[in-house]
Order: sequence, then C-alpha cells, then structure tokens
Amino acid sequence: MSRRQLERGTALRGMVSPEGIVPLGADFPPDGSGPDADCDILHLDMDAFFASVEQLRHPETRGRPVVIGGTGPRSVVAAANYAARAKGVHSAMPMAQALRLCPDAAVFPPDGPAYRRVSESVMEILRSVTPLVQPLSLDEAFLDVSGARRRLGGPVRIAARIRERVRQEQGLTCSVGVAATRFTAKLGSTHCKPDGLLLVPTASVRAFLDPLPVGALPGVGDKTERVLARMGLRTVGALARYDADLLRLELGDKAGTRLSELARGIDESPVEPESADKSIGTEETFDEDVSDPETVRRELLRLSEKVGHRLRASGQAGRTVSVKLRRGDFSTVTRSRTLPDATDVGREINAVARELYAASGLVGVPLRLVGVRVEGVLPADRVHRQMALGEEDSGWRDVERVMDRVRERFGPGAIQSAVLAKRDERDV
Repeated sequence: MSRRQLERGTALRGMVSPEGIVPLGADFPPDGSGPDADCDILHLDMDAFFASVEQLRHPETRGRPVVIGGTGPRSVVAAANYAARAKGVHSAMPMAQALRLCPDAAVFPPDGPAYRRVSESVMEILRSVTPLVQPLSLDEAFLDVSGARRRLGGPVRIAARIRERVRQEQGLTCSVGVAATRFTAKLGSTHCKPDGLLLVPTASVRAFLDPLPVGALPGVGDKTERVLARMGLRTVGALARYDADLLRLELGDKAGTRLSELARGIDESPVEPESADKSIGTEETFDEDVSDPETVRRELLRLSEKVGHRLRASGQAGRTVSVKLRRGDFSTVTRSRTLPDATDVGREINAVARELYAASGLVGVPLRLVGVRVEGVLPADRVHRQMALGEEDSGWRDVERVMDRVRERFGPGAIQSAVLAKRDERDV
C-alpha cells in the first residue's frame, strides 16, 4: 500500500494473484468454492483502535490528527491515528516530540475501561460467527470459520459480513486478512490497512511472500535480520530458497526450522480459543524521579488495587506477586513472592508488594517507575482457600467487590481507599 493510500485511508479489497493484487469481483463465488476454498483463517485488526474510539467520543476531532498518551515531561505516545502517523508520529515516541511533529493533534489520555468495553463488543460479533476466536489483544484476533461456511457462506463473504457489522454496530473500521494459515492471514490484514479486506489464496502465497523483507516474518528482530543480511538473505523469497540445514546451523534448530517454514508459507499453528492471561499487572512512570518511600508505597497501593480489580473483572486469581522498580538510569530490579493461596484482593497483593519493596534495597533510592504484577493466574472458581485454624477473614474481598460495583456505576474515580483519598486532598 502506498503512503498516499495510507494518508487518504483508501481501502484495499482484493485478492493476491501471481500477477499482483486484483479486486474482488462481484461474481466472486459466495459459497467459498472459488479461490478461498481452503482459506478458513481470518485475522481481524481494528484500525487505529484507541484513537478511533476517542474520535467516536469526540466527533469534533474528525479529520484531525489524534494521539493517545499522557502530557507529562516523560510521557510517551500510546497510539495515534493515521493522520498523525502520516506526520511521523508513532507509538513509544516521546509525547514532546510527537507534538513538535504534529502541533495540531488532539491528545487524549488512555482510557482502558472504555477501550475494553468496545473490544468486548467487537469480540462478541466475532463469537457470533464462530466459537473459534483467539484474541491477541484488545484490537485484533484470529478466527477459524471452517464451521461457519454452511451457515454464512465462504470465508471472503464472512469477512465482509464481519467488517460491515463492526462498522454498523460500533462505528469503527477494521481490516481483515483471509488465508489458509494464521501467519499469512495476519500479513494480509497488515497489507490492506486501513479499512481493507485481502484474500491470499494458497496458490498465491509464495507470490505474496517472496518480495517481502525478512523482517516481516515473526521472530525476526534486528539482531536476526542482521545475521540474515550477512548471509545475503534480505527477502522472504531468498530465505525460502536457502538450504534449511544451513539455516539451522546459523540460527539453531528451532529458529532455523521455524523461519524456513514460514518463508515457504508453512504454518500449522491452529486458532486457539481465548485462554486466561498468565499474568495481570500494571505500572506507573513518575513525571520526576521519586525517592520518598511513602510516595512509593502509596503508588504500590494504587497499582495493587488496580491489579486486584482487573483480576476480579476477569474472574481470575493468582499466587505470585511481583514488583518492578526502575531507577532513573533505567536499571531495573524485580522481586517476587509466591503465596500459599491464590488471591484477587488488592490489599493482599499490596501487603506483599510493600514487603518486596522494603527488602529490595531501593527504599529511599530515586525511582523512575514502579509496577505490580500477579502471575500464576487461574480461574477464580478453581481457587479453594483453606483458612488456617483461628484465622479470621479480613473481609477485604467483599469490600473491594462493593467498590467495583460503585466504580462500574459512577466511574473509576467515584470511590477509592482512604489513604489515597487523603493524600489526593493534600495534593490539591
């Protein structure tokens, strides 16, 4: 897709052929008996998702560059729409630099709950088509539509139907790649963004892959790309033609075999329906380095409560609590402890986080970032805590569930712990 196409948001709806990309004709077989006969894998990717949600909430920003992120001196860009990207703005860029490139941008702080609500609605659309949905993040997912053919027609027709429902029901656009494998479908959706649909028939996979740079393959980072370049392998086609045994000698058995197969369009990984997160965490970067232990402990409490809320919202609990402590020079220390029983209670998470901080050797040391994470996560209904003899239930789980309900009804700032509230009053 050309830069001009990207800037204008021109949709690409076509099919890869040895001659190039051709439009999907009106007479394209709706029952999947045509070129999409064995292309049961779809990859859906929402277009500039966070920014698009904000534009729905703020219609006055239509046609303007939109950037998501904080505005503090150390804030970075979390997301940007295509108008901002056309001016060079990208995620992880310092916000100050983004605003120099795009001074007319509308800037909004990230609103995780809002994005999750829209994401859940989109995922419900996908699950109404097939139970074989594998979300990769809030804004993208794989689908296996092999079981939906008889009811809804061929994969291309299903993809078009999904895109139209997302547009009508959510007011958003998405791009969908259709192929026989997950890897090729994902590349297809990337190639047709924004607001596009691309079919990569099995017979044309090599024609599609061969011209791409090796960096397009998953698992090829800067280091591997440099190694492949020294071997004279700069395109996927060159990699596909390279001797697999020699590639394994250079990269190791696992990496060499995987890249050789991907380069030839081979990917046997199935679409796996959504599974529980293995860990849930959050972190905060301070505007200025913080050395005051009480301020750090207060932030650990805030983060612990947030993690507890996310665990309860997802119906999960976890046993291992870890903290991340990053100094001003970016050196990072992590500490963790495994509990006898899994928990979803913020106060219990915070008690361990405070102890880990106290034992870290960094109390009083200026910190740039702190984070709290719970690992070893499993469904909460599988947690059976055995109270010790004489142990009393603290009641914090019930208290925090009440707080969850208040926040759901009145907003995230409607209620908070007294320690946090008192400090906020002093900060005013």
